[in-house]
Formats: sequence, C-alpha cells, structure tokens
Amino acid sequence: MALVLFNNLTEKDKSTAIENLITESTPRQDFFLMVILSVIMATFGLLINNSAVVIGSMLIAPILYPILSLSLGIVMADFKLISRSFYTLVKSITFGIATAAIIALFFSKDYETYFTEPSLIYVMIAIVAGMAASFALIKPQLSETLPGVAISVTLIPPLASTGIGIAKFNWAIISESFVLFLVNAIGIIFASMIVFSLMHLYIRRMEARKAIKKEDHAIEKELEKAEKEKEKNSNL
Repeated sequence: MALVLFNNLTEKDKSTAIENLITESTPRQDFFLMVILSVIMATFGLLINNSAVVIGSMLIAPILYPILSLSLGIVMADFKLISRSFYTLVKSITFGIATAAIIALFFSKDYETYFTEPSLIYVMIAIVAGMAASFALIKPQLSETLPGVAISVTLIPPLASTGIGIAKFNWAIISESFVLFLVNAIGIIFASMIVFSLMHLYIRRMEARKAIKKEDHAIEKELEKAEKEKEKNSNL
C-alpha cells in the first residue's frame, strides 16, 4: 500500500495552513498578553506545586506557533518569515521570564523547581510533539489535537522556572530551565522542518509573503484605529 500521509493534501489545505500559522504567530499585543497570562498561571502552579494549574497554562499559551513559523521560514529559506518569527519568539521569551520573575518576587516561598533538568527523553518528546503539531496544522481534520500537543511539549513551565530562578538568584535553576526550553524549541523546529519539507511547503514562499503582508497591514490598521480612539477620548 502506498504511503499517502504527505501526498494527499489539497492545495487549499496547504494555503490555509500557511496563512493560519502566520496569523497565529503575528506579534500582536493580544498574542503577548496570552503569553504573559499563561506564564503567570504556570508560575503560580509551580509555586504551589499544582500540576493541574501548570497544565492549564500550557493550554492557553500560543508560543508553539512562532516556533512552527520559524521552522517554516527555514524550510522556505525566507529571511523575512524567519526574522519575524524569531522576533515574536524572543519577545515572548523576554515577557515570559520577566513576568515569572516579578510574580516570584512577590509570592516567594521555599520552592523546589520542576521542568529544569534537560534530558534525552525531553528531546524525544519535543521531536514527537513537533511532528504531531506540524502534521495536525496542515490537516484540518486533525486541528483539534493541537491543544494536546501544547500540553505534551514543555515550553511555558521552563520559562516560568527561569523567571523564578532569576528572582531567587539561583543560577542552577536559571541555566537548567532555560536550556530545557531551548532543547524543546530546537526539537520542535527540527521535527517540523522534516514534516514541512515532506509536504513540499518550501515552494510556497509567495503565499507566505502575501500572508505576512496582510497581517502587517492589519496591525497598522489596528494601531491607527487605537490612535484615533485615543485622540478622540483626549478631546472629550
């Protein structure tokens, strides 16, 4: 029987997936708000040693999307998409770690951190999660599995642990947590690059460029509207 996993996609599915991925990884203010909220939840979950709260934080975190978008940019050899995704990811990391550090300063207690020690098992989990996420992203009928993937891969808890380590001036926690985050991110990028390549998305650079242009224009419109509302309210 012929293997059709990567060859039975319609052109519409591919175009929709690229557009959705770029939309979900656009550096909007609401994107970073969700990152901050998810890190707040994860930090509190770690401080009270409540795994259910930590799992909930992973469900609302959108940070998986810029990682997948970065992978797509690498596959397409598109510097604009790479730089855009990298900017979103770095800003998310910065906001996340700073938020966790502030929370830990105000709600500090004796804390034995979790999600800090990188290992080969975490690498394998990240690779499997990357394959699952990129495959589900392209397949519309599998899109409902993405929240499960977000839970399985460890991204938000290490950022929260890094911030807690900074608040406590604990270099061991900081280094181990952040390395774990990097290990997971690199594993996802590596795996999704394979899937995106097998799906021949590298030939659809122009569609990605159009989607980026569309999102950038939408952001400009949002900023103009916000500025007009600000001026209107100041004149009242």
